[in-house]
Amino acid sequence: MNKSLKIEKNISLKKFTSWNVGGEAEHYCSPDSVEQVKEALLYGYKNKLKVTILAGGTNVLISDEGVKGLVIHTHNLTGIENVSINEKEVTMEVLSGTPKAEVLKEFMKLRLRPAIFFAGLPGDMGGGVVMNAGVGHKISPKEFCEVVKSIEVLECTEEGKVKEKAFTKDEIEWSYRKSKNWQPGIITKVVVGWPNDPDDNILKEVRDGNKRRKSTQPLNMPSCGSVFKNPEGNHSGALIEQAGLKGKSVGGAQVSEKHANFIINTGSATASEIAELIQYVQNTVEEKYSVKLTNEVIYLGVWPESV
Repeated sequence: MNKSLKIEKNISLKKFTSWNVGGEAEHYCSPDSVEQVKEALLYGYKNKLKVTILAGGTNVLISDEGVKGLVIHTHNLTGIENVSINEKEVTMEVLSGTPKAEVLKEFMKLRLRPAIFFAGLPGDMGGGVVMNAGVGHKISPKEFCEVVKSIEVLECTEEGKVKEKAFTKDEIEWSYRKSKNWQPGIITKVVVGWPNDPDDNILKEVRDGNKRRKSTQPLNMPSCGSVFKNPEGNHSGALIEQAGLKGKSVGGAQVSEKHANFIINTGSATASEIAELIQYVQNTVEEKYSVKLTNEVIYLGVWPESV
């Protein structure tokens, strides 16, 4: 028998984000099953609440003013439900809140190349689909769309009915750091697959990749990972560094001295300070190089229209 979903009020979201900033959710729940996600969507509908989905919290900036309505946090919707292996292919059915690190472990066991890809990505599987998460260096796979076979989505209609929808990889419209054509709704399951072609070098390549990231990225400080998408033919980090912005601070928010496309929380940053620093970096790079940097970051909650 499924346990009932717990809805809470005025819950701080700061601890649920990789930046460690943000205000409270007016209403909050963390479903641990697809049935509880349905219950959450119906609660939002019946109480006329705007629904906001919070996944792994690695590419979001939550306002200091918090989030009005109902926040559905998928971090407990976890588990690899099925791993299917045959001579040609390996497929995995994964609940959307499952950390990418758990899928990495499975591909590591099988010595398959997606292990190298997943080793470079924070966050969860559902968030990976939403933003078509990817890595900057040339490997295969390089983007989420290359490993996804299908997804399952729940949508609450205007009539208050929860619909289950499924989309194959080809039915989703993929682009750089974005996916479309499956919305509206909340992703509950991701099916990934890869040719069953083991490579004995995988373990070493994952270790080498981890060493490289530790030496070039501020992984010991709160951040969201890469803040800006790479402009075509260029790298955001290089442009920010060339503009002399490494170490630039606004309050407790700072452009990392280690990697300029990371903004870190030095300990006391607010969401507003991070947003101000993001805007300053964008304006400076545009003034110097006529290049408009585009955020990877998604803003949640109550923000001024100028953000």
